[in-house]
Amino acid sequence: MGDEGFVADDVDVARTALSEYAHPARATLRLLNLSENATYEVVDDHTGVRSILRVHRKGYHSRAEIESELDWLAALRRDGDVTVPVVRPARDGRRVVTVDQDGTARHVVHFEMVAGTEPDEKALTTSDFHTLGRITAALHDHSTTWTRPQGFHRFSWDWQHSLGDRPRWGRWEDATGVGEPERRVLDPARDLLRRRLEEYGTGPEVFGLVHADLRLANLLVDGSKITVIDFDDCGFGWHFYDFGTAVSFFEDDPAVPEWQDAWVAGYRTRRPMAASDEAMLPSFVLLRRLLLLAWMGSHSHSRESQAMSITYAKGSCELAERYLGSDGRRLA
Repeated sequence: MGDEGFVADDVDVARTALSEYAHPARATLRLLNLSENATYEVVDDHTGVRSILRVHRKGYHSRAEIESELDWLAALRRDGDVTVPVVRPARDGRRVVTVDQDGTARHVVHFEMVAGTEPDEKALTTSDFHTLGRITAALHDHSTTWTRPQGFHRFSWDWQHSLGDRPRWGRWEDATGVGEPERRVLDPARDLLRRRLEEYGTGPEVFGLVHADLRLANLLVDGSKITVIDFDDCGFGWHFYDFGTAVSFFEDDPAVPEWQDAWVAGYRTRRPMAASDEAMLPSFVLLRRLLLLAWMGSHSHSRESQAMSITYAKGSCELAERYLGSDGRRLA
């Protein structure tokens, strides 16, 4: 099925789901993003009130996994000091509406509209990364002390499900632009990365519930208020994988070492970071880069893939060469 059919199917699901909410049948839908899910702005034709509807991709999350994501959001709103989106329940109180689409269950979540704009990725500053580091530490504070409810279930971003034999986003080896010359660079970098991660371990002090997509594009800034959005990829992974996600799609920018220092400084205003953790940050940058290389190959419909996939493999090789030539602390 082409992208057009994919979008058309999602619109049908969205409109069916809206009938479960207090919305008029002719509410206006505008596609905001098509990635793992289809995200729509919903405008109530009677009141003009805007909201967000997320139509989940087929088979990516079970209903129980989505409910667990929403459990974390509810706990953050109740107990934490990080601002997160508010779920709008259906008329009967359900947080997740399930639509039958030709025998396939499609899950939908409705959120209140969040005010604000995301930071301009063409004009990033160290202040942006200092703020992001502080917010990340606050989320880690919450996730490491929160008693999760019985039945809580999210997937894992461990080696097996990232770059191992069950890669969630597909194989980076199959991505656009990856041939034998690229593999001669990326294979040894992948092997070194695996060794470093194995030495680092997966103990509770370094591995737990993380946002897993905590980049500036997932912050909405409205004056002094900052809301963290898009917890769809949250799951169990290395805490400092969250730094790798902070520089998603521009991991090879010459300013990354400076931004890393600012992110670390911001993180340490809220939560300790050991030198051994800081030394692993470039490894998590490379982990994220290889994950995104695979993701672009399996998500050709995404705007990021369409804009970057041709050159992303080349940049990944350059990053890998620097990783292989470094002591692991810097990728400059």
